Amino acid sequence: MKRGHVILLLHAHLPFVRHPEEGSFLEETWLFEAISETYLPLLRMLDRLDSDDVPFRLAVSLSPTLVAMLQDQLLQGRYRAYCARMVDLAQREVERTRSQPDFNRVARLYLDLHEQNLRDFANAFDGDLTRWFDLYYKRGRLEIVATAATHAYLPLYTQHPAAVRAQISVGVQEHARAFGKAPRGFWLPECGYAPGIESYLAEHGIRYFFVASHGVVFGEHRPNSGVYAPTKCHNGVATFARDYASTNAVWSSDEGYPADVAYRDFYRDIGHDLPLDYIGDFLPDRSIRMSTGFKYYAVTGRTDQKLPYDPQRASRKAVEHAENFVYNQQRRIERLATLMDRTPVVSCPFDAELFGHWWFEGPQWLEATIRRIAESDDLELTTPSEYLKQSPDLQASAPAFSSWGSKGYSEVWLDGSNDWVYRHTHKAVERMAELVHRFPDESGLRRRALNQCAREVLLSQASDWPFIMHAGTAVPYAVRRLKDHVANVAHVYEALGRGTVGTEWLTRVERQHNLFPDIDYRVFASDSPSPGSPSTPPVPGRQP
Repeated sequence: MKRGHVILLLHAHLPFVRHPEEGSFLEETWLFEAISETYLPLLRMLDRLDSDDVPFRLAVSLSPTLVAMLQDQLLQGRYRAYCARMVDLAQREVERTRSQPDFNRVARLYLDLHEQNLRDFANAFDGDLTRWFDLYYKRGRLEIVATAATHAYLPLYTQHPAAVRAQISVGVQEHARAFGKAPRGFWLPECGYAPGIESYLAEHGIRYFFVASHGVVFGEHRPNSGVYAPTKCHNGVATFARDYASTNAVWSSDEGYPADVAYRDFYRDIGHDLPLDYIGDFLPDRSIRMSTGFKYYAVTGRTDQKLPYDPQRASRKAVEHAENFVYNQQRRIERLATLMDRTPVVSCPFDAELFGHWWFEGPQWLEATIRRIAESDDLELTTPSEYLKQSPDLQASAPAFSSWGSKGYSEVWLDGSNDWVYRHTHKAVERMAELVHRFPDESGLRRRALNQCAREVLLSQASDWPFIMHAGTAVPYAVRRLKDHVANVAHVYEALGRGTVGTEWLTRVERQHNLFPDIDYRVFASDSPSPGSPSTPPVPGRQP
């Protein structure tokens, strides 16, 4: 028995972006970059660990919108074309930098990366990466955790129980469809918790979820073990609290490992630096400047005079930081073991895209960390389900309203930049509930329209749209998407009211937003509070 456990959870999510009406679409590159820089490198890491018989357990959350895109043949074909373009660009860069040894070494690294991505994507499960993840799920190396259907920030919908229930129900259903079994755990999008959400989770057999540190620390009772052991809600659903110190060491762009001067600088990219007559072939409309992923400079420091990126130096630094992380966990566990009546567990959830996309060396750090923990006499990687099996006796305490967003509550998803969103999305929920009441058992064209309406309601609730508006990036696209989904709900509502549904319009929207194939619009059937939920729902954005 080891003295302590570490849970590493990688939450993989992207908003649903699929535009068959266009030959190519700028925002689809969000998916392609994540596949190239995060998902494929992480899956190759799992293969190496497995081949070397390294004992490891990881938790991974794959959002239903991401799964839908990874399994979509249209997007798979477009990703292959994207990879081919990146190989072409890498070959040109190798030639362009031939007289610049520091840059040429990096260009060759990118050429190797994209050629390997193209090979692996073609050879592994016919381009369906979810089957690669499922392979390790079935082997017991990964515990794949469910999450909400479209990654809605649930605390801002608790006054509509049907909306929260639908997000959770469809999320659980999609997990079972993709991976063949019911999930044990649930990732609350943005760790967004409000009192009563655990009741909806229990309805769907969920045994645990994650919350921000202050959600447990400021909960109903002071936790006897702080954030280093799970607590349980009054209905028995367990809560694991994020360890802020451990995650901040990896997450923070100012204080964490990614800020080291040796690592690759994310923001300096040839898509912005090189002349348009050279780079234009790889830019939208040959004129819209955007990142290509070809970056030649190191973080260096807070200066515009960046030093060339040295991959070998960065790799050594990633190993050094992995050793530092494990050392700190060992010292933390050593201290906690003398204070606790159970085996301590350090919960470290991260956005998966941090590893590789935002922090290029992140997968190297992660692999080195896993290998160092496997060699440790004190630490062991575990999954939430395994820990609960070993330590089932938990302290009862209801968590407090919380999230892992800036300042810890709802400001990121509800401020002056995006507050207008909710009067429209809430109205969409109300209209959907009304349609279910008016058309409780439809078939044929009406059922198709009602099912598509349910999809549009869920898509309108995606936390990505208010997040993008708050961040000030790709705002026109986020606004357009939000308005399109709300307009589609209104279209179905009015068409059913008139008794006419246009087949051509419906077919076009079904083709564009083709996720959730098994959805039943009656998932929005009940707007009555879930058992155990608060009698007065919290006001959005306000701490109860």
